[in-house]
Amino acid sequence: MTQSGTIRAGMGGWTFEPWDTSFYPDKLSKAKQLHYASRQVPTIEVNGTYYSSFKEPTFVKWANEAPDGFVYSLKGNRFVTNRRVLGEAGDSIMRFLGSGVAALGNKLGPILWQFAPTKKFDPDDFEAFLKLLPEKQDGVALRHAVEVRNDSFVVPEFAALARKHKAAIVYADHAKYPGIADVTGDFIYARLQTGNDDNPDCYTPKALDEWAARAKTWAEGKVPNDLSRADPSTEAPVKPRDVFVYFITEGKVRAPFGAIALMKRVAG
Repeated sequence: MTQSGTIRAGMGGWTFEPWDTSFYPDKLSKAKQLHYASRQVPTIEVNGTYYSSFKEPTFVKWANEAPDGFVYSLKGNRFVTNRRVLGEAGDSIMRFLGSGVAALGNKLGPILWQFAPTKKFDPDDFEAFLKLLPEKQDGVALRHAVEVRNDSFVVPEFAALARKHKAAIVYADHAKYPGIADVTGDFIYARLQTGNDDNPDCYTPKALDEWAARAKTWAEGKVPNDLSRADPSTEAPVKPRDVFVYFITEGKVRAPFGAIALMKRVAG
């Protein structure tokens, strides 16, 4: 049997008003929503860290509320990525990573650095940014993922830079943004953003079957042959990789059920 990495599927955050009735049990208090959500899915992407700063006690609380094996991915603060010169983001990166994220310990998953759709690929500046990303914070290993949303990044030079600095390129299943499936890091990060609330499981059964198959392919260290790449001529080394898949944005009401349905397919 081929050894494979661990596949985890989840959604963005755990507080969303429609989930009070669609996802959470009746009369469950808001204070217990994280405890419940972290036992339905094995990972959650935290969006709040993009907009505001949190302190170490909050990360300690999150770590304590989630079960063993659960992993949070954190969206890097917007003050890092929403700037004209990325190479000047060093202080903001240190401030974000030094705010207490290491308190998550082995529950700290990838850090997602998301860029505006207007941000175009500037090889020198983007490499300057990648050089600023540390491998560790307070003794805890860091994994970095970059989500670019401008077509100018769909070039071999971008994939080569990400590969050189071991940053994973986020694969976005999105109506407008480019999908870049080059494997450039030691893990895979996919954001599924074309779901629909009319589907009980966010995506159709056929689409979920396809994403489960891709997740298994990624976990075994290969690249799905039906997704486009920026640099099709370069193959990533075949080795098991952890896979993070998040159901985000469109179809948010049903997003948790999409993650649960994908995990069932992966296990089955």
